[in-house]
Amino acid sequence: MIRVAIAGPRGKMGEEAVNMVVAHAEFELVSVLDSKQSGLDLGSVPVYTSIEQLLEETNPQVFIDLTTPELGMKHTTAAIQAGVRPVVGTTGFTQQDLTELEELCEKTQIGCIIAPNFSIGAILMMKFAEQAARYMQDVEIIEMHHDKKLDAPSGTAVKTAELIQNNRPAHQQGHPEEQESIEGARGADLEGIKLHSVRLPGLVAHQQVLFGGEGQLLTLRHDSFTRGSFMPGVALCIKEVMTTTKLIYGLENLID
Repeated sequence: MIRVAIAGPRGKMGEEAVNMVVAHAEFELVSVLDSKQSGLDLGSVPVYTSIEQLLEETNPQVFIDLTTPELGMKHTTAAIQAGVRPVVGTTGFTQQDLTELEELCEKTQIGCIIAPNFSIGAILMMKFAEQAARYMQDVEIIEMHHDKKLDAPSGTAVKTAELIQNNRPAHQQGHPEEQESIEGARGADLEGIKLHSVRLPGLVAHQQVLFGGEGQLLTLRHDSFTRGSFMPGVALCIKEVMTTTKLIYGLENLID
């Protein structure tokens, strides 16, 4: 049995993760971290507001963080320093954050997995996009999420663009004299790749990667209709983080 603690159990992703861990034959939910604590009843599972107290008193092997960008770095660092392996679904980490965590993992030999998206289908979309970029190098990304999401563009969109960059030389797309009559109309720009973010009630997590070529359009699309779609990926990360001693950024690194 792998002893698991979860931060952010009150959120929709957190609720799904709690249910998955409790139902999984190989996992044991030993504690949760919640900033409010009041009104949260998980039966015999203790609820903490202090990560230091949680780590010391319940001795988890894996710490799942599903909170906010502000708390994610703090929680992940504290877990690694305590010898606990983090699995992080919180997005918004900077490159400096990732570098610091990579160095901390190397120093402590404690593994950590940060996954901008836990959906295996979304990961396959990202890997297919990386392959397609070898042959079609004009591309734009449209990501659509619920209106409570804090970061834009999404971590999945940024990671997709980074993978595409492996096979796409940086270059400007569109007309060289293109001008925006309203600022932001063409979206964010990552080495010429345009990223567009949509935030609306009713959405969960959706992304299209559009590759344009002479007389043709290739569309790669993935839709998560419920947060249950992320749970097989979370379970995979819990198992895999137990076997690594380094930082792994992106679930695609666990899928051949």
